[in-house]
Amino acid sequence: MSDKYALDEIDRNILTELQNDAEKPYIQIAKSLNISNSLVHQRVARLKQYRIIETTQVSLNEKELGYESSAFTGIILKEDPSSKKIIEALRKIPEIVECYYISGQYTLFLKIVARNNDHLREVLYDKIDAIPGILRTETTINFGTVFKRTCPVPEPGQQR
Repeated sequence: MSDKYALDEIDRNILTELQNDAEKPYIQIAKSLNISNSLVHQRVARLKQYRIIETTQVSLNEKELGYESSAFTGIILKEDPSSKKIIEALRKIPEIVECYYISGQYTLFLKIVARNNDHLREVLYDKIDAIPGILRTETTINFGTVFKRTCPVPEPGQQR
């Protein structure tokens, strides 16, 4: 957080409400918290200004959209200084839905979605492995997401 914005109880309650339903109208949040609608608008704007709320987005159901396969892929680079160019090339592959810098044997760790295993193989071999600077990839097939969530709203005194 820039400038170390300190969350108060109202902020925490608004964040919890939005985590439960990001589409919940501010007027309903205001009613459930017994505060004014304008206060909710002001607080959400401030939470966005301080980048506590980075974005609100729709979470798509991968399987319902035809992406039957997904995998996690660790990437080992030939040289770490080339990571920026590699990341830009990875960003152009729409099937890569997440990309992380990590510690350990991999430099980057990806989540990939694909229509089926043949499509996954094409993404891995024809798109990712073709990027200059990638030494090796190691992939683990995902059989299903057990749960997915955002980080918890910190309790008072927990945030930095």
